[in-house]
Amino acid sequence: MRIISFFGIAILILTSAGCVSDLPVQPVQAFELNRYLGKWYEIARLDHFFERGLESVTAEYSLRDDGGIRVVNRGYSVQKGEWKEAIGKAYFKETERLGHLKVSFFWPFYSSYIVFYVDPGYQYAFVAGPDHSYLWLLSRTSTVSEDVYSHFLAMAEEMGFDVRKLKKVKHRSSLTESLDTP
Repeated sequence: MRIISFFGIAILILTSAGCVSDLPVQPVQAFELNRYLGKWYEIARLDHFFERGLESVTAEYSLRDDGGIRVVNRGYSVQKGEWKEAIGKAYFKETERLGHLKVSFFWPFYSSYIVFYVDPGYQYAFVAGPDHSYLWLLSRTSTVSEDVYSHFLAMAEEMGFDVRKLKKVKHRSSLTESLDTP
């Protein structure tokens, strides 16, 4: 397996963005980190070069010894026939109760990671970056109901995202089952 920081390239470009007053969305106010930790499947995204062509994309969050969060993003490149992986770290911008973090895949460069909606059961989440060109729908499962997807579209559009550019992420069962051993 080849480890490539495909998600981190965008972070390098976006290092000057992410000031709290300039956020594209309001972070979740009663965020619960322990419930957010674990594996999430990417359901939809605004596509960027660092994810282009990737399927079966997941993000896994776990605690670091320094109090931060370990971030492992994985996706399968159909064109290259290989897994791509990026390992980074995240820290809360203010408080653990506010869903606004700074994430880095290339130290010392950080960018905003904003959880602006999470359902009460922590089964799906809506996430933005430092501006309106970064948007993700994450789920604990590789699919979501039409109601969840419609809710995501409505909220994102209301907040100024161009939902016409959203890309739904394919999750092939044969790939998804082997995510732990790329």
